[in-house]
Amino acid sequence: MAGKKELRPWLLGGTLLGALVLPGLYNGLTVRRYRLPTGRFACPIRIALVSDLHACKHGEEERQLIETIHREKPELLLMAGDIFDHRQDIRNVECFLRGVAGRYPCYYVTGNHEYWHKGKALPGDMALLARYGVRRLSGEMVTVTVKGQALNLCGVDDPDASAVHPACNGGNSRSFLQQLAHVGTQPRNGNYTILLSHRPEPFRFYACYGFDLALCGHAHGGQWRIPGLLNGLYAPHQGLFPKYAGGRYLKGGTTMIVSRGLARENTRVPRFYDPPELVIVDLA
Repeated sequence: MAGKKELRPWLLGGTLLGALVLPGLYNGLTVRRYRLPTGRFACPIRIALVSDLHACKHGEEERQLIETIHREKPELLLMAGDIFDHRQDIRNVECFLRGVAGRYPCYYVTGNHEYWHKGKALPGDMALLARYGVRRLSGEMVTVTVKGQALNLCGVDDPDASAVHPACNGGNSRSFLQQLAHVGTQPRNGNYTILLSHRPEPFRFYACYGFDLALCGHAHGGQWRIPGLLNGLYAPHQGLFPKYAGGRYLKGGTTMIVSRGLARENTRVPRFYDPPELVIVDLA
C-alpha cells in the first residue's frame, strides 16, 4: 500500500508533464490570420503568405498545403523566401507550385537558403518558379490591381545574395540595402505599399522608407515557444530571445507581419508550441 502511495506523486507529475509537453510537439499545418483595417480599400483584399517551406512535405504531393490555400481563397499569393532547401528534394516544391499555378497571382523573393552552396542551385530554382508563372521581385516595385484596386508590391533579395556571383543571381549585383533604397524611394502614387522581404531584422529600415506593410519570415517562430510567456527561444541572425520571432509588429506607420514558416521535418530541433503556419492577411 505504501508503495502505491509513493508512486502517485510521480504518476501525477508524469501525467501533468505529458499534458504540457505533448501538445507542444504538434507540427500539423495551422492557419494564422491577421486583419488590417487600412481605410484604403473599398473591398477587402486577402493575401496568403507562404514562407520558409524548405521543401518540406505537407501531405501527399503537398495537397494539405495546397487545399488549405484554396479554402482561404486569397487574391494574392506571396512567397517570402526559403521555399527551396539544398537538403530536401525539389519535388515537394514543384508539387506545391503546380498546385497553385494559374490560380492566383504569385510573387516571390529569395531567402538565404537559395544562396547556399554559392548559389549553384539558384538558376534552376528560379527557372522552376518562372515555369509555373511565379514572378520574382529582385529589388523592384510592381503595381498590382485586385478587385479594381491598385496596390504597390515591392520585393528585395535576401542579403546573402551578395555572396554569389551576379551571373548566378540573374545579373543583379545590387546589395540588399541598395535594393531596399531603390524600392523605398519609388513614387507610390498614393497606393498602399507592401514590402516582401525574407528577413525581419531590418524592420527599422522598412519603417524609415514608409512601407505600409512588410511581410517577412526567416525566424521560424523562434523554434520553441511558451504561449503567453516566451514568443521564441532562438532565431537565425537574431540569436536567443529574438525580438521578431513571429507575429505582428508596429513601428511608426509601418506594420510588419512575420510568418513562423512552414518547415517541419528538416528543422534541426523539433518545433515546440510553434506549429508550421500559413499566414492569411486581410486588408480592409
